[in-house]
Amino acid sequence: MKVAINYRRVEGPWGGGNRFVGAIEAALRARGDVVVHDLKDRDIDVALIIDPRRRNPQITFWPNEALAYAQRVRPTCVIVHRINECDERKGTHTMNLRLRIANYCADHTVFVASWLKNLNVWRRETESTVVLGGGDDTVFKRDSAAVWDGKVPLRLVTHHWGAHPNKGLDVYRTLSAMLSEPEWRGRVVFTHIGNPPPDAALANVVWLPPLDGPPLAQALAENHAYLTASICEPAGNHHIEGALLGMPILYRRSGALPEYCGPYGTGFDGPVDFPDALNKFIRDYTTLKPKLAEYPHTSTKMATQYLALFDRLVAEGPAIAARRKPWRNPLVHAANRFPF
Repeated sequence: MKVAINYRRVEGPWGGGNRFVGAIEAALRARGDVVVHDLKDRDIDVALIIDPRRRNPQITFWPNEALAYAQRVRPTCVIVHRINECDERKGTHTMNLRLRIANYCADHTVFVASWLKNLNVWRRETESTVVLGGGDDTVFKRDSAAVWDGKVPLRLVTHHWGAHPNKGLDVYRTLSAMLSEPEWRGRVVFTHIGNPPPDAALANVVWLPPLDGPPLAQALAENHAYLTASICEPAGNHHIEGALLGMPILYRRSGALPEYCGPYGTGFDGPVDFPDALNKFIRDYTTLKPKLAEYPHTSTKMATQYLALFDRLVAEGPAIAARRKPWRNPLVHAANRFPF
């Protein structure tokens, strides 16, 4: 099988999409498949679209180019569109439209979380699959996180590549203020690894720069528990990596987080109920901690599901080509040709 991925990885800390491509590339090559990042070859079986944005310098071909390839070069090439973004994540106004337009070119849609299927991010004209993301458990090794004995301050940690305030700034501000109060002073230490949101100079937060790979795993593992307060998180790798290390998760009930974190932590809705959730989390820590040994979301499991999907779609390639109708909506077809 030959798979073309429309994203070329960069080295270093660069977000979850970068890690996803690395995991899929490695799995494909491990079983003898070929991975390319352009459409120059005439024998491509799968074109994987993971980002439709033309201004992204890592993007190597666009959805309309994949559709043209399937029309003119290899009709049995299957176009798979992986959706891991939305406007709701950052309060933007064009991402959902971009995704819907790009989705016109797809033969199959993959969502990184179930909740995304209900958003206006796809055209609902094709089959779809939910494949949850996974972390690299050869780097983020199970049960390597520090164990809290209840006698020292609970060390909470989070990490984000993106610096948008929706990554949880409202809750981090609340926690910082709490740690100045007599009730909480000395009970919790909170560390943020990654790019801080603008104007986020919070007095009671330890800020560390972005890290990647083993240095990130080591820094995370020095902590007892993981906090994620992201709003409308499409999926995210950060909480997965914390969980794989063996940290129970204090998570916001928003976006994909309940699907990924539910059985392995304590949920909250926002700053108002966060203090009560933190108290409950502290009480339940010893009950939650053993559950993390079975946290299922690994990159190996994720890649296995993608490869099985690719195998099935390639086998159905002739049937998919027969029912493909590239000109069913000429306006949307044309819209794919214009950068925005």
